[in-house]
Amino acid sequence: MSSLHSFALAAADSKLIRGDRSIGRDRQILFITGFLSKRWGNKSKALAQWCEEKGWGFCCYDVRGFGDSGGTFTDYTLSDWIADARLVLKMLQDGPHLTHPSQSLSHPPTPSLSSQAPFLSDAPPPKITIVGNSFGGWIAWMMAQECSAVEKLILIAPAFDAIGVRAREISADRRKRWHDTGWMPWDDDPVHKDWPLSWKWVEESDAYWKTSFDRLRPVKTTILHGLQDTVILPSGSSEFVEQLLSRDPAFPVELHLIPGDHRLSSPEQVERLRRLVLETP
Repeated sequence: MSSLHSFALAAADSKLIRGDRSIGRDRQILFITGFLSKRWGNKSKALAQWCEEKGWGFCCYDVRGFGDSGGTFTDYTLSDWIADARLVLKMLQDGPHLTHPSQSLSHPPTPSLSSQAPFLSDAPPPKITIVGNSFGGWIAWMMAQECSAVEKLILIAPAFDAIGVRAREISADRRKRWHDTGWMPWDDDPVHKDWPLSWKWVEESDAYWKTSFDRLRPVKTTILHGLQDTVILPSGSSEFVEQLLSRDPAFPVELHLIPGDHRLSSPEQVERLRRLVLETP
């Protein structure tokens, strides 16, 4: 996209979080990618295109230890990736954005001003919509609960408590080996077997999951989940919504269980995502 530029943010360990963003007006879309996924895929490319067409800001990034960002994968856990998301959100809140000339005036705009091009402004930045994919969906949920700038969430096959669920569903013997040795890949698939996870992931996943509903902030939330998803079961999203509504029956959440697998990348599914993104918060 012609309007995108790269950025690098130094994390607490001095390693760089690398990503791309465009400066826009009215709204900012932040895409948080899934586990072991780089920032640029079919969904992020589509989001960037839609944002460019609308003149909105867009941002995506790689977590530390993966993709173009600094560090070694095995040095990081869930808490580090949450810290990465916080740092990117802070950049979006504090960094440059666009506004229409009329927004910066203390008197009513004239017709000629409304047609002028947007320009960089020190006015409050646009509100943020987070689109979280799979594991990034759970991180997106946590960020929205603590960040007042987030006004809308779209969660695609969100992997709530994914590592904790994985630890509970594997055999007792394998779980014990994971605990005793301290390391295990997500599974033996070639995509995952070279990316071992420390047992600390399990402990942190459990701890964060226990606080998922502690401080509910009513952010408009839409969940898309494929009925044929065998990677992250759709029952996880159904149970999440049930627990959420049991605590706050008025919480603005919608669950869409639709035909599709974990990727939800068919033209029809991408079009559904487009409609959700463009919908007024």
